[in-house]
Amino acid sequence: MGEERFEDGWYVDERCTNCDVARQLAPDLIGEADGRSVVLRQPRDRAEVRLLNAAAHACHTRSIRPPGGRLDTAQDPFPLALDDTVYLCGHNSTHTAAANSYLLRRPGGTVMMVDTPRWSNELAARYEELGAVTDVLLTHRDHVAHGRRYADRFGARLWIHEGDLDAVPDADHVLHGTDPAEIADGVIAHPLPGHTQGSVLYVVDERYCFSGDSFYWSRTTGDLEVAESVTWYSITELAASLARTAGRLRFEWLLPGHGDRRRLPADEMARRLRRLTEHTGELKPRPVDFTAVRW
Repeated sequence: MGEERFEDGWYVDERCTNCDVARQLAPDLIGEADGRSVVLRQPRDRAEVRLLNAAAHACHTRSIRPPGGRLDTAQDPFPLALDDTVYLCGHNSTHTAAANSYLLRRPGGTVMMVDTPRWSNELAARYEELGAVTDVLLTHRDHVAHGRRYADRFGARLWIHEGDLDAVPDADHVLHGTDPAEIADGVIAHPLPGHTQGSVLYVVDERYCFSGDSFYWSRTTGDLEVAESVTWYSITELAASLARTAGRLRFEWLLPGHGDRRRLPADEMARRLRRLTEHTGELKPRPVDFTAVRW
């Protein structure tokens, strides 16, 4: 038998906004050039075709295109398991600036959604196959789009912090102040004003940290980073929030809205978070500049 060949022709169209989502999912196949994603090379095997399909079905502008230009829904891998508990929703939304969102399975068989993918009844039905969704946890105002629709579709409770309540005034549960709050067994909300006034981290089972846009893993620096050039509220407040909160946090998985994910031993993650806290305390306010983010 001859070697199986895969059709060339994957490309990135002109709608790309350089959000990094596709590069997170297929880093050896999709790279960055001239302020947008590009296909570095064509897939060599079925595993690489699957990676490109994941990137294509996550891309918020649907800019990752297969040969022929039309996505095959049968190749949609989402929700995509990151481990036995957390799933990546995919289908990122243009209304959340392409933020990643997640599904979190709980021991009783129920599920929580953290931030939201693009809205459709078909996607909601697919996510419900993992279990009854009881809560939609919003990390901050930038990611509230579709939250109410998903919560109503699931019959779930919608959560937001009071600092960002004006972005979703019909939320079912409102977090207050800066003290941590246990909102379900093993699920702790840590208010972290900075990126926005109402930014929140959700830390689960001392294993997972859903960080919204407060901090992320940068492939460029190989470390935890804050998006200092895209801080809408106050970098000074973010530094104070980290100084107040970092010592309370213990987790292995960092799961941000923007920027890459990373799993490290909890002690190593804590060490890096302490260093990030020190670094953030040295930063000064600067104008918003999306092009300065180090993905």
